[in-house]
Amino acid sequence: MTRTRLLPPLLVLVLAVCGVGTTGGSGEERHTPARASSPSAAATTEAPGSPPSSAPTPTGPEPTSCPNGKLIPAVDSPAVHAEKVVIPEAKIGGATIPAVTIPGVDIPAVHIPAQCTEIAPAPGGCLGAASIPPVSIPAVEIPPAEIPGVNAGGIKLDPVRADRTRAEAVHAEGVSTPEVCQVEPQGGGIVPLVIRPHIIRPLIIRPLVIRPLIIRPSACNEQNECIPAAEVPAVEVPAIEVPAVEIPAAELKAYEIGKSEVLEGDGSIAFSITTDVLFDFDSATIKPAAAAELRRIARQIEGRAEARATINVEGHTDAKGDDSHNQPLSARRAQAVAEWLATEGGLARSRLKARGYGETKPVAPNTKADGSDNPAGRAKNRRVVVSTAT
Repeated sequence: MTRTRLLPPLLVLVLAVCGVGTTGGSGEERHTPARASSPSAAATTEAPGSPPSSAPTPTGPEPTSCPNGKLIPAVDSPAVHAEKVVIPEAKIGGATIPAVTIPGVDIPAVHIPAQCTEIAPAPGGCLGAASIPPVSIPAVEIPPAEIPGVNAGGIKLDPVRADRTRAEAVHAEGVSTPEVCQVEPQGGGIVPLVIRPHIIRPLIIRPLVIRPLIIRPSACNEQNECIPAAEVPAVEVPAIEVPAVEIPAAELKAYEIGKSEVLEGDGSIAFSITTDVLFDFDSATIKPAAAAELRRIARQIEGRAEARATINVEGHTDAKGDDSHNQPLSARRAQAVAEWLATEGGLARSRLKARGYGETKPVAPNTKADGSDNPAGRAKNRRVVVSTAT
């Protein structure tokens, strides 16, 4: 009659699922779950069916700073390594039970690169387009493991198995919102409030993955020949969490059109001056009569601007004529104002950045509703905007 040191099957299953070890016939204590290995144990292969664990960002090298937004920190999860398990050969009742090797497990580290939110530069009176890029966490899989059964020399033990465990890839789509600008109504009045809405990329989580501990208990026959207990440790791959990312809403306040056009909001201030005040027709030479207004703007910027903030000078034209003429003219006019602010207005030249937009950013209709010319609207579109952060 076979004498078997055998745990009840239900108890073995409960202990395995809960990760609770037992002491087998050899007197060895249970192994703890395999967790993150040292760098020398890091794997060089991916889990079956998994996408690459680390990849450069779609636009190039991983960023360390974000000129037009905020840095989204990288997320790292360590490699997991579990040693192979060797069950040695045994001789029972003249029969040889061959040795068995149960492969180890190597789950590579995961690196989710740093990213940038972006708020695109925009001319005065506008809130730039905002965007948050997409992000993914790759799938992970722990292969199955099985300790073979024994049926020899009066000993019969059933095989013990842990099934494959897997967590699927998780993805969050990128989100964005377009540039919005204030537009002056025909005939004057109130320029309405504009809002760039709040956007958010939600939290994503790839859950913890565990292959439980499995144990084949020890057993002896009537001749007191014994098969020692065998076990394969649990393997645990930690959860990965990529936090939510958001860009808050921003607004440009409504204002009434008047002699001095000042646009404030979104942490900035902008001064819009019609080019008819600054320049003669088709000219980029500043009129002497414009000095008082430019000097007032320079004083306002000096008193209200954030220290060392860039001062943007943007030139705009109406839609009359070809853009091939209007765009260079707007650039020359912006450069002329920037030069005046540096040489006469006392602002640091290194902070001034001039750019021409031509006719691409109107603030008023160039034509009336019936399609006829709108001289008043075109006059408002011919402007130079000086803006900076506050």
